[in-house]
Amino acid sequence: MGLGRYVVDAVVLEGRSPSELAKAHKISRSWIYELLGRYRAGGYAALEPRSRRPRSCPHQVAPKVERAILKLRRELAAAGHDAGPHTIAHHLGRRVERVPAVATIWRILQRHGLITPQPQKRPRSSLIRFEAALPNEMWQGDPTHWTLAGGTDVEIFDLIDDHSRLALDSVAFPTVKGADVVEVFAAAAARYGLPASVLTDNGAVFSGAYRGGRVLWETELERLGIRTIRSTPYHPQTCGKVERFHQTLKRYLRKQAPARSIAQLQAQLDAFRAYYNQHRPHRALGRRTPLVAFNARVKAHPALPTPITHFRVRHDKVDRWGRLSLRYLSVMRHIYVGRVHAGQAVRLLIADEKVRIIRADGQLLSELTLDAGRRYFGAAASVHNVLRQVSSMS
Repeated sequence: MGLGRYVVDAVVLEGRSPSELAKAHKISRSWIYELLGRYRAGGYAALEPRSRRPRSCPHQVAPKVERAILKLRRELAAAGHDAGPHTIAHHLGRRVERVPAVATIWRILQRHGLITPQPQKRPRSSLIRFEAALPNEMWQGDPTHWTLAGGTDVEIFDLIDDHSRLALDSVAFPTVKGADVVEVFAAAAARYGLPASVLTDNGAVFSGAYRGGRVLWETELERLGIRTIRSTPYHPQTCGKVERFHQTLKRYLRKQAPARSIAQLQAQLDAFRAYYNQHRPHRALGRRTPLVAFNARVKAHPALPTPITHFRVRHDKVDRWGRLSLRYLSVMRHIYVGRVHAGQAVRLLIADEKVRIIRADGQLLSELTLDAGRRYFGAAASVHNVLRQVSSMS
């Protein structure tokens, strides 16, 4: 028997005074009269303790908003995108008038069993984090493996900006070669400007140190005044931002229809890069998108002065006379590289008037400086021989 029923029985059945009971048990008379009122209205059942939960909550999330949160969670997860409370809050602004707090969204997800505890994670306070102070102060590049629908292994070369996390490019190749990384870098530099430094691992396309030489990546970046930085061997944490980008990219790709060709995979990479740069809020950027963060500050540039203002890559094939043609200052120029290379596919790395011609395997065939007053370049005697042969055929 609880104290409430005891007091009621003492008054109703024994006829004792409420004042006497209040004094004896050190309780207020008002509470005794309240118990008596409950008893007369509902019997002994009304004496049970009542919930103190409020009947209404003015600031409670509306069912419509809660349904929108759960629907957005399903949509983002199905597309392979980040679907955490911060990302949901960012996208929810387009669907509801008033967006709940991130903590409220987290509690809604937890209530529906959509939050997975991760006690094995280190606390954020234990991490030592580095970030470049300016856009283009440092880029990070790294290739990663992927498998097409038919089981064919391919590689994806990812290049990101360290400060803004901007995905500069993601390009798929059967196998990433030395000339490929230079071409991707050149395309990114043409869009976003030259960086002051580039951080990579010690892969064969980035470093020739273990072979006692230098690779195309090193010579090209040095020529442009860009500092090359390599991570500690067997320590991928040094390139942690691009490694984390690999993880985010692959989570997206796993949710897509398996690509059957490199062209189809490239279309998926382009779609993801557009979403990642322009629509996905990044926690490390104060919930800004990478493109907003990249454009928010002045850009860094190579430490060494360089006259290079235009950098591009051109694919060509050596003709049967051992020549290549290149338009410079609106005039077609002819470059002789040798008839021994006739029919070979080559790439021309062009930086203003500086031209380097390399084979697909990265071997340098020729290096020259274009002159506005000349139309033919290469060994003089060889060029004259070619001209005579062309004249005899006309």
